[in-house]
Amino acid sequence: MSGLQLMLPPFVACMVLVAMLSYLGLHVIAREVIFVDLSLAQMAALGSLSALLFHVDPDSNTAYMFALTATALGAFLFALTRGSGGTSRVPQEAFIGIVYVVASAAAVLVADKVPGGGEAVEKTLVGSLLWVTWPQIVKLALVYAGLGAFQYIFRKRFLTISFHPEEATRNGWRVRWWDFLFYLAFGVVITLAVPLAGVLMVFSFLVVPAVTANLFTGNKRTLALISWSTGALASAVGLWLSYRADLPTGPLIVCMYGLLLLVAGALRRMGVGGAQAAA
Repeated sequence: MSGLQLMLPPFVACMVLVAMLSYLGLHVIAREVIFVDLSLAQMAALGSLSALLFHVDPDSNTAYMFALTATALGAFLFALTRGSGGTSRVPQEAFIGIVYVVASAAAVLVADKVPGGGEAVEKTLVGSLLWVTWPQIVKLALVYAGLGAFQYIFRKRFLTISFHPEEATRNGWRVRWWDFLFYLAFGVVITLAVPLAGVLMVFSFLVVPAVTANLFTGNKRTLALISWSTGALASAVGLWLSYRADLPTGPLIVCMYGLLLLVAGALRRMGVGGAQAAA
């Protein structure tokens, strides 16, 4: 098999993941819930492991429903614990961290009782990007297209609640209900992404491009453009170097994202770009 045939499916999968995750990362940064994807990913992992207790095939739709149910519970908890108008005495990130820790501990306990539990936990961390198949990519693209349409239809609500929560409160919107819908859709994205890319890569796809974009602008359209393009660049370079140097793909891509952020920070210090007003 040629190098192109080997690396093309992972490359396409990365582009699909970047298209969705880099955009959602802008919401995560605006909401200041940086580790929400780790927490939801751990809830999904707990759900998948729990399915093994009932002798469910880990790659079946039933196992996916277990994972999605656990993720929906996490989405409900995060919507419930959001402070109203910034008046909460406990930052939401604290609740997110608690959910992550408890879900991780529960996953360890479940993994200890099921065959192959250790391998399932490891797969959650590193994923299986190199072994992604075209049917998996098509499924991922179709689901993400549907979720992207959902985000676009309700973009005014989601963007306002993420970037201008006080305005949403003044308008009398049911913020917690919209938060639940946002986190539920977010959880579906994470549930599908983690088995392919692993928690570390998904976190990088989500946060690093959004942070990079925020270094240079506050305009929402420009934020999305910079986030998508830098995420795609880091993924492509990481995959190419992984193939050329015969290095583990996931860790190398994560390192490329870290290098990307360092370069972006250096450029910003040199006066490149500026924080435009949000639009």
